[in-house]
Amino acid sequence: METKSSTLLDWVIFLISLVAMIALLKFATPWFWLALPFVTTYLAKALNAM
Repeated sequence: METKSSTLLDWVIFLISLVAMIALLKFATPWFWLALPFVTTYLAKALNAM
């Protein structure tokens, strides 16, 4: 049961960081790369690839 809630949390963090990355891409283009590690890490964790 712990992995199910952990995966759900990973998906939530991924989606929040994705929204932040899109916002940075729209409003502060040179800074969007700051969100990339969070997006890629939590996508990999949510897909159980890591």
